[in-house]
Amino acid sequence: MVKAEKSDHAKFLEKSIQHLQARGFKEIKADLEGYETPKSYLKKSTGTTVTPDIVALKNGRKYFFDISLKSEKPKMLKSKWLFLDTLSRMKSNRFRIITTRGHYKFTDTMLQDINLSNKTPIKI
Repeated sequence: MVKAEKSDHAKFLEKSIQHLQARGFKEIKADLEGYETPKSYLKKSTGTTVTPDIVALKNGRKYFFDISLKSEKPKMLKSKWLFLDTLSRMKSNRFRIITTRGHYKFTDTMLQDINLSNKTPIKI
């Protein structure tokens, strides 16, 4: 999700973290009070910083998670997803997208627009 919208969707972020903990993820970092903040990356082409919504470990592998909710800035969200996908592939990590009911179509359309249709969103 885009940084400006994080405060609006804090409850869904918390629900996503609980879902991941139930699935066996450890050392969860999130941009939420009570959790360690994940590392931010600088995107040199635009000069913006990109921070994954959630970073967690499972079986020794690092996973980046991004929350997909309808956004006023879909172009920024697409750019963030492409960057995180590329970063995760470079370092043999994993990138997943989490969404919820009412946002499935938006998420699928966004993934098709940026040719990441091989990604299956985690539906909570």
